[in-house]
Amino acid sequence: MNGQSTIDLAFMRLALEQARQAAEAGEVPVGAVLAQGEMLLAAAANRPIAASDPTAHAEILAIREAAIKTGNYRLPETTLYVTLEPCIMCMGAILQARIQRLVFGALEPKTGAAGSRYTIGTDDLLNHQLEITNGILEAECSQILKDFFRKRRARKASENGP
Repeated sequence: MNGQSTIDLAFMRLALEQARQAAEAGEVPVGAVLAQGEMLLAAAANRPIAASDPTAHAEILAIREAAIKTGNYRLPETTLYVTLEPCIMCMGAILQARIQRLVFGALEPKTGAAGSRYTIGTDDLLNHQLEITNGILEAECSQILKDFFRKRRARKASENGP
């Protein structure tokens, strides 16, 4: 199975469902799921537009939900599944929460902070080190983003006319 565990695939599929919900709401289609072992703690879709909140990324929302659910701002021994490589802000939250492992699907070459652009959490500059696995359901995670932005460009082109 290309090193992809059944658990990783199942949780990434849940994250993809969250990304689809974000797309349907007009948000950039990113979804996140936070789990402890096989137990789902939280699931969230991107909501910065709907929430009028630039911090309402799927990762942040999932971390907030799990922290409330567990009654602890630290989330050790957890895994965060995200459809797109997290940004700097989200990587900061992941590290502050002491999440053990990050699993993501698609790379984000412009702003990715888990290896593409920056190596936050694995660069030995901070006291918390993060286990990172990428490329889980990468094709599906990339496709949902490509489809979303293609539709958005087509809509803008039709609004602007010939």
